[in-house]
Formats: sequence, structure tokens, C-alpha cells
Amino acid sequence: MNAFRSHPRFLCDAMLGSLCRWLRFFGVDCEYAGVEASDAEVGGRAEAEERWLLTADRELAGRGPRTMLVRSVELEDQLVEVLGRLRLDVRADLDLSRCSYCNGLLAEEEREQVADDVPPYVLETAERFKRCGRCHRVFWPGTHGKKILARMERVVDRVNVQPATCNGQL
Repeated sequence: MNAFRSHPRFLCDAMLGSLCRWLRFFGVDCEYAGVEASDAEVGGRAEAEERWLLTADRELAGRGPRTMLVRSVELEDQLVEVLGRLRLDVRADLDLSRCSYCNGLLAEEEREQVADDVPPYVLETAERFKRCGRCHRVFWPGTHGKKILARMERVVDRVNVQPATCNGQL
């Protein structure tokens, strides 16, 4: 149990897609159940993959032992709630991110390796590239990165001043 809790993995239900994506920016292993999955399928998947189930559905949250009811409605509040309750040590650092689309791990790529996969202007101007090992999307520092980092910094600042509330329990 300690190894699991030191590196928790999550599954977000259909109500928490944005939260899932942003947890990935923080480098958290977080899968998305999708809208087509039934509550039973979501719960079964979380259990089979040994993931904590994050849900905004009170009924679903009451069904399993590894569930966390996310009460907040706004995205930044949700991030603070989840990261703070679990006391996860996160930083505002996109170098630690996972693929925001599929949760795959990102690896550095050389310019030549991505030449056919990015627009010519990006190939000429971007300083670095990362590719997802699962879906093979290519990422590079762009203008949106500053906005993402700014939100991440706000969340980290809020998590760091939040009092501990879970006493080891979810």
C-alpha cells in the first residue's frame, strides 16, 4: 500500500476531463474514462488498474474503496483539492509533463526526428521538441506554455499554503 500511495495513479470519470488533462501537465499518471463508459465499467477499470477514481458523482464515489469525490467545480479549485488532499509534491514545470492527450510519457526528440511532423516555421524556430511514446504527438514550447505555467504556479502556491486536511484518508 505504501508504494501505491507514494506514487498514486488516477482515473477521472467523464465529468472531470479537464482535471485529467491538467494533472497530466503536472506529471501525474491520470487516465480518462470517457463519456461512453458506465459507472460499473469506470469502477472496474480503476480497480483493475489499481488507480484512484476521481469523480464528481457522489453515488459513484460511494461505491469503491479507492475513490475521491471532487467537490470543487472550477478547474483550479479541483487541482488544489486533489493535489492538496493527497499532499502530492508537484512543481510548475512542463518538463515533467505527460502527454495531455493520452497520458503517455514524453521524450526529447532531435529536430531532424520531428521534421515531417511539425510545421516548417515551428521546425525553424522552436528550440526543443518532445514526442509522446504512446500517441506519437510532438510538443514544443509555444505561446500557450506561458499561460499553462502561470496556472500551474497559481495552483502550486495555493497547495503549499493549504492546511493538511486528509490525515492520510481520502
